[in-house]
Amino acid sequence: MRIKVIKPKKAEKKLLRVAAYVRVSTDSEEQEGSLINQSRYFQDLIMNNLDYEFAGVYSDRGITGYKEERPEFQRMVQDALAGKIDLIYVKSISRFGRNTEVVLRTLRDLKAHGVGVFFELQNINTLTAAGELLLTLFAAFAQGESDNYSELAKMRFANQCKKGIVPTRTKKA
Repeated sequence: MRIKVIKPKKAEKKLLRVAAYVRVSTDSEEQEGSLINQSRYFQDLIMNNLDYEFAGVYSDRGITGYKEERPEFQRMVQDALAGKIDLIYVKSISRFGRNTEVVLRTLRDLKAHGVGVFFELQNINTLTAAGELLLTLFAAFAQGESDNYSELAKMRFANQCKKGIVPTRTKKA
């Protein structure tokens, strides 16, 4: 009886499809430069990693992280849930979002679909065991920071009104 030895095929190395999300909260020219620099940084980081396939940079300009309705953020999440992205890089949790509930819900939804998010500043990967606890704490701090800024702005506006000073940075109707 002859035995034929079948050699195993070498498994092809599957590249992780990696994207990045960048955001600035104002439309100022200074912030535009920051958005461009963030985008270039993450594009270079991803494209120079041999284990990664570049899946794009999603960027929102002039939209607070407190809002869930950020067009590029929503598009990125939909692409990830559709299986087009395996990992998302973000500079920090506050760039991903400033509403604790929205941040945690989105991250859990992504994780349930096998999509990780890596927060560079905090060095947190949502697919690790410690990620969930740390994310809850940092997301709460990011929301608190946003709430404080909002309260300070309201106080400044009220003080200016008491002094008869017309605020110069108001939104046009």
